[in-house]
Amino acid sequence: MRKHFILLVILLSCTTAFGQTEMSAKTYPVQRAAFTGSVKDAKTNQPLAGASLYLPDLKQGVIADNNGNFKFAGIANGKHVIEISYQGYATLIETVEINGETNHDFQMQPTFIEQDAVTVTGTTFATRLKQSPQPVSVLKQSELEKVVSTNLIDALAKTVPGVTALSTGPAISKPFIRGLGYNRVLVINDGIRQEGQQWGDEHGIEIDDYSVQRIEVLKGPASLMYGSDAIAGVINIQSQAVAPEATGKINFSGEYQTNNGLRGFYGNTAGTKNGFSWNAYGSYKGAHDYQNKYDGYVYNSKFYNANFGGMLAYRGNWGNSRLLVSNFNQHIGMVEGERDEATGRFLKALPGGEETTATDNDFKQIDPQVPFQHIRHFKITSDNTINLGSNRLDLVAGFQQNRRQEFGNADNTNTPDAYFDLKTVSYAARFHLPSNKNWKTSFGLTGMAQSNTNRAAEVIIPDYRLFDVGGFVYSQYIKDKLSVSGGLRYDNRHINGSAMIVEDEPKFSQFERNFSNISGSIGLAYQASKAVSLKFNVARGFRAPNLAELASNGAHEGTNRYEAGDNKLKSEVSLQADAGAEVNTEHISLSASVFYNNISRFIFYSKVQNVSGGDSVLTDPESGDLLNVYRFNQDNAYLYGAEFNIDIHPHPLDWLHFENTFSYTRGQFVNAVDGSKNIPFIPAARLISELRGNFLGKGKTMRNLYVSVTGDYSFAQNNPFTGFNTETATSSYFLLNAGIGADIASKGKTICSIHLSAFNLGDIAYQNHLSRLKYTAVNNVTGRQGVFDMGRNFSVRVDVPLTYKL
Repeated sequence: MRKHFILLVILLSCTTAFGQTEMSAKTYPVQRAAFTGSVKDAKTNQPLAGASLYLPDLKQGVIADNNGNFKFAGIANGKHVIEISYQGYATLIETVEINGETNHDFQMQPTFIEQDAVTVTGTTFATRLKQSPQPVSVLKQSELEKVVSTNLIDALAKTVPGVTALSTGPAISKPFIRGLGYNRVLVINDGIRQEGQQWGDEHGIEIDDYSVQRIEVLKGPASLMYGSDAIAGVINIQSQAVAPEATGKINFSGEYQTNNGLRGFYGNTAGTKNGFSWNAYGSYKGAHDYQNKYDGYVYNSKFYNANFGGMLAYRGNWGNSRLLVSNFNQHIGMVEGERDEATGRFLKALPGGEETTATDNDFKQIDPQVPFQHIRHFKITSDNTINLGSNRLDLVAGFQQNRRQEFGNADNTNTPDAYFDLKTVSYAARFHLPSNKNWKTSFGLTGMAQSNTNRAAEVIIPDYRLFDVGGFVYSQYIKDKLSVSGGLRYDNRHINGSAMIVEDEPKFSQFERNFSNISGSIGLAYQASKAVSLKFNVARGFRAPNLAELASNGAHEGTNRYEAGDNKLKSEVSLQADAGAEVNTEHISLSASVFYNNISRFIFYSKVQNVSGGDSVLTDPESGDLLNVYRFNQDNAYLYGAEFNIDIHPHPLDWLHFENTFSYTRGQFVNAVDGSKNIPFIPAARLISELRGNFLGKGKTMRNLYVSVTGDYSFAQNNPFTGFNTETATSSYFLLNAGIGADIASKGKTICSIHLSAFNLGDIAYQNHLSRLKYTAVNNVTGRQGVFDMGRNFSVRVDVPLTYKL
């Protein structure tokens, strides 16, 4: 499957890149023109040399020259969204109409508040955030560089309101959006959905954070564009961008963190010349065990990973084509939290079933010890845009293989106990009609084919095959201050689970299921004034049950339960309403959004009772431990909540920021489950307050200097899901963080950027409500249950960007 599909992707790219030129020119003639102009400061009229201009729908960018002038060649007539960015200025988003040789000048406003951006998530074409009815947050690479984190989802949870992380140590974080996670959050990476056993508690997303250029987070059901699995929202991660025309780039970066000795390195080279683009990158990150003041060093929280990839692309009058490859390789230690009863020190497994207490030498190693995981994620994608006259056709095909091995036997650390081999083929075809006055319309097909094979003795889910396909139509109407968008979609997913005999005993029965559903959304955005925007959206999404929910039968490393699936489960259906308002002025930015999400047939764990009414238990054949048996069940549920943000930098102190962000989510079952109406894994309310100063925006040697102090307060979570003794309440805590950084420049060019950050300056011992380590064993010496999160941590990061003309 892999070899044949890789060959198909390469052939598709080559055929598209080199064969479409003649066909497009002969069969679909269309006038193409040059688009020129200049970019200047709105107040001083000075040219902004080096300003970046980008046409998202065409994946084409240029850099303004020393006089602020720019030129795009071979642009089709019609309306195009353009995004212009420059350090220290508000990003400028405009829709320009190109008709023959077109000249258009742009003026940018100096500001430290980012007021607008372009999003491609949840739509089929580039859209201004202010014209998107759904709440979307955009994070650029420059913002991620300032965050102290150990993985990408951890960084998102620290910066995007409404996003949290279910964590199992510093290397494993699963994204939750407004209280929903697992297969309810869809992760897109470079155009295709990331597939890597999302059903598992201790399974991360396997994406290299150093290579990320931009992230878009859509909150709310997005099944209209993506089908099943996006009822909580979408995280769209873009890691390989095409360089501007006639530009070459070389980047190096390094990072070090004091708490766990994390060291990371990244390098890439990219360029574009005469429409031909390339990118090649590689990275490494490793860390020993982290520490906090209650637990000391947390044994086996170590990890390391490496990643390399690249891109080849070509753009002509016929369109453009990209071929992207990445290969992620990660080793992760699993924290079990078992301790010596007399000393409270963490225990280390030895061959022969023996145990001993871990030593400083064990803590400082980077190589994980049992239990640990080894994950390899290979991905290749062909992303093509073909111009068919004034129409446009997007074709995307991708193959990925996720190989996850779990090791738990100290007597044999070379043979995995569990080995999941997941192969996924993703495909999408989207046809875009030309803009018709105020209308834009697209329609298409998207879907995937998937197979999972177990390659070790321990089998949790059966071998299976999955195929789904969905067709949609999406339209957007824009007139004056009003934008209305929406559409409909129909999906069908077919799953075939294989019968399996394990150790001469039947473990899985063969089954087949079909899941069909209709999705849709309708929303509007209204620009009430230059400063005020209003939004409202209603969306219907669905999620088909995953294989663990349908057919799991067993327990594996990282869990403390025996899981049993139910292949009679039905799809979850979500109906959510969102409303929001934004106010953006020269010295204040204010946003507020509220939501209500009704989910029919919400899937959750429920404890199985035996015939006498007590808990049903089974013995784990590997460890000999008694495990409670849990089966997946369904009930109706609802969630509601809000996010608020206000950023102030008062005149005349334009350099000063005072930003506050508050997020709150509440989730409940319609009917109580074992005496509790609260949904599992609902995050605590959170308030983040940052005081930041920005200086030297146009300094010669040092510029874009920032200094920040942040207070991060998590409220107590007193509404846990207490059914079956699943969760406990979590106390509130306050973390104090700080940062300072600047660009070092010479002759008008940035030589390097330096970021110094401090996390948890007060060295507070705390447990996040969504930390799975909170429920590990009790320390008999202190009486405290579970493992605590990371203590005080200082970080230094250096980035060296080199840009040159080709």
